[in-house]
Amino acid sequence: QVQLVESGGGLVQAGDSLRLSCAASGRTFSSYAMGWFRQAPGKEREFVAGIGWSGRSTPYADSVKGRFTISRDNAKNTVYLQMNSLKPEDTAVYYCAARRVPAAVTEARQYNYWGQGTQVTVSS
Repeated sequence: QVQLVESGGGLVQAGDSLRLSCAASGRTFSSYAMGWFRQAPGKEREFVAGIGWSGRSTPYADSVKGRFTISRDNAKNTVYLQMNSLKPEDTAVYYCAARRVPAAVTEARQYNYWGQGTQVTVSS
């Protein structure tokens, strides 16, 4: 069993930056793919970014390419999402997810564990 705890959300203005963190329990973190998803009010949960076990594979949603960067520190069992040039449309609850295989994918149903989420609000 893996537990995921997100942190780093908050209220910022358009153009600002935030860094989200996701701390994972368990000794097998380094063999898991990780992902970030988000869900805005009234919308479905959507993929934001993923990262494979080695950090070399990092798919992104088109809406965040060039602005967001996902990374991981396997020694700290932590995955990060650096969010720059934030826009009001980035406002959502952001969720961290873990997949019991090393390859990162974009489909939420392929992730096995989920955190509780952290709110990100971007004002215009």
